[in-house]
Amino acid sequence: MTLFPDMCNAVTHESIIGRAVAAGKVEINCVDIRPYTTDKHGRVDDAPYGGGMGMIMAPQPIHDCFEDICRQRGSRPHLIFMSPRGKTLTQQRAVELSQTEGFVILCGHYEGVDQRIIDELVDEEISIGDYVLTGGELPALALTDAVCRMVKGVLSDDICFTEESHFSSLLEYPQYTRPPEWHGVKVPDVLLSGHHANIEKWRREMSLAETLKRRPDMLQNAELTEKDKKYLSLLNKKD
Repeated sequence: MTLFPDMCNAVTHESIIGRAVAAGKVEINCVDIRPYTTDKHGRVDDAPYGGGMGMIMAPQPIHDCFEDICRQRGSRPHLIFMSPRGKTLTQQRAVELSQTEGFVILCGHYEGVDQRIIDELVDEEISIGDYVLTGGELPALALTDAVCRMVKGVLSDDICFTEESHFSSLLEYPQYTRPPEWHGVKVPDVLLSGHHANIEKWRREMSLAETLKRRPDMLQNAELTEKDKKYLSLLNKKD
C-alpha cells in the first residue's frame, strides 16, 4: 500500500525477484492508496493537529484501501507498517514471514501516518535501521526482497542463503573468483586445492573469525560446536 506504486514496481519486476514474480513463485501487488480518497480535491494528507512541519497521511484512504484488499483476498491479511519505531528487521523474521500465506505492507510518507490507522489496523511495525527516510517505500522493498528470496524456488538452491551472513547468526566467509592473483594478492591456497573438507573447515573458521571481529554480539545466538568454541578460544588468546 503506497502513494508511489511505480517506484515499487520498478524494483519488484527486476532481477531475481522479478524473475520469481514472472515464474509465479511469489505474487507482489503494489496498490496505489490515492484512488481510495473521498476528498473532492483528491488529497490523501493534511496538516497535523497541534501544528508542526509537513503533512500527515489521512486515515480514510488507507482504511478503504486495506478494506478493498481484504475483500479481494477474502480474508484479513497481516498488516505491517514500515516505521523507525518498529522492531529492527532480522533474518529470522524474514524467514518467518516467508513461511506465511502473505501479508500487506503499509508505506508511510511525508511526516507520517495518522495514529488511529496504526492503532486500528496495523499488526506489526518493522524498522530497517536507526535512521529516517523520506518514505516507507525503500524499507518496504528491502523487506520484500529479504522475504521473497527465502521462498522455496526463488533462489536456485537453499544453500544460496543458508550460508550467507546472519542466516545462522554468523557472518559470511570471504569469497573469491578469477583471477587467482590480482594486485599482488593471491586467493587462499585451500580454495584452489579441490579438497572439499578442508575448504568447508576454512570457510567455517573464517565465518567465526569475521563474526568475532565485526559482530561479536551475534555469537550469543549462534549454534556453535565444540570445535567452534575451541577455535574462538584460540582467536581470543591471539588478541
